[in-house]
Amino acid sequence: MKILIDTNIVLDLLLEREPFVENVIALFEQIERGNLEGSIAATTITNIFYIIRKTEGREVALAAIHRLLIGLHFCAVDRQTIETALNLGLKDFEDSIQLACATLNHLDAIVTRDRQDFSGSNLPIYSPTELLNHI
Repeated sequence: MKILIDTNIVLDLLLEREPFVENVIALFEQIERGNLEGSIAATTITNIFYIIRKTEGREVALAAIHRLLIGLHFCAVDRQTIETALNLGLKDFEDSIQLACATLNHLDAIVTRDRQDFSGSNLPIYSPTELLNHI
């Protein structure tokens, strides 16, 4: 199964946010084992760098980005992605970009803690726990 991982899930892992980190670690272990193929939108990288740099500093943010380079695929954000996102009608543009990436890259599902942010999605939306139970 090919999944798009929402920014909040990646931040749960990198910042070890409780009570979410245990399930997210299990999710990323499934990716490492090859049971899932994990992708993120390219814009997720800049968002994560910005957030972690503000809270933890530049060096920690750079180390986090290096961790993401191992094992994850990146969905390009180009003109087609932006145009698709604009036509999706989601409240949050960042979520529209992620949904457009997942759709254009023919991914099977999105993993997020904020299911309501993707209401109206044409793809299945799972929490990490739901996906782990599904596979």
